[in-house]
Amino acid sequence: MFMLDVQSAPRSQQLIPGKAQFFVELLLALLLSRLPYVSLPFHWLESYFHELSHAIAAVASGGIVSHIQLFPDGSGLCFSQGGWPVLIGFSGYTGAALWGALLFLMSCLRQGIRQSYLALGAVVLLTLLLWSRDVLSMAIMLSLAVLFLLPLKLTYSTLLRGSLRLVAMIVMLNALASPAVLLGLGQRGDAALLAKITLIPAVIWVMLWFAVGLGALYLCWRVVAKHSAQAKSVD
Repeated sequence: MFMLDVQSAPRSQQLIPGKAQFFVELLLALLLSRLPYVSLPFHWLESYFHELSHAIAAVASGGIVSHIQLFPDGSGLCFSQGGWPVLIGFSGYTGAALWGALLFLMSCLRQGIRQSYLALGAVVLLTLLLWSRDVLSMAIMLSLAVLFLLPLKLTYSTLLRGSLRLVAMIVMLNALASPAVLLGLGQRGDAALLAKITLIPAVIWVMLWFAVGLGALYLCWRVVAKHSAQAKSVD
């Protein structure tokens, strides 16, 4: 939990966007996430967080991760043994949405925005060292590390915060859209795997992931709305 003292920050240096700015950035994120070529690194990022969440769930439930594989089309695979299959299967799309919300909250921190970028880049590089085995996956992870480390050249923290918010929104939007694709995959994908294990229909799992994605986005909106209300009370 973080606290924000809106009285100590002038409007030009506000840490959290206003309501109008939030929706403008959300629309921009939606546009960027749908543009050919431009959207590709962001699809890689959502896929990376998806597979990383599988890996974390596997390790947390007593399993072992062999490696993570990422593909140019934005798909990916996490190879693991042991662990709790239901938790591992459910964590992918859930984790991607929660990672997006975490990135948004990190952009709202009063201090440490540069450290946040460094930490995110370090996590990607650590994943590369631990669980990347093929050249293509290594190249994609290096590209994602650059996505976090290159903005550190920006002088103004406002630009750093805005860039991180935009990335966060794109990750959350992709996490919202991706589960719907599973409905057309038949016996493939996380939803089909969970349906086979639990006998709960795949569409229920897709609906749960969609609800988590909406919840993550709503959490970010609540932060914005609360800040706007506090700013008005100060005025």
